[in-house]
Amino acid sequence: MKAKNDVVDCLNAILESELAGVVRYMHYSLMVFGHNRIPIVKWLRDQATESLTHASIAGEHITTLEGHPSLKIGKLTETHKHSVNDILKESLSHEREQLDNLNKLLKLVEGESTYLEEYARDMICEEELHVSEIEKMMRTQPK
Repeated sequence: MKAKNDVVDCLNAILESELAGVVRYMHYSLMVFGHNRIPIVKWLRDQATESLTHASIAGEHITTLEGHPSLKIGKLTETHKHSVNDILKESLSHEREQLDNLNKLLKLVEGESTYLEEYARDMICEEELHVSEIEKMMRTQPK
């Protein structure tokens, strides 16, 4: 692979973002109150678990490339706004940033590694689905 260090750096950015997702989604799950708390908390905790799984996979790809997985955690912003809509806005921003990381990875590995190319494509599909689900949750019912 021509730019192995660039690929490892990109995978580390993905790893760091996924680890931030674990913290972010767990925090959000603790801050939800009201009538719809139970299903929203479950969804947020499922997102935290999925982020941890994604972090593990990214880390495995890094070590496969003889790289060193980062101990850093991606950017964590705290707006101190915890309405469900505010949580969803922050989640949407986080998911879009990760989508950018994955598209960058795809460009780096396209035509170089089918294995990493398929990983990037699969993750892009998952993140696009997350973005669309969050966008749907933010919509109001038509009257």
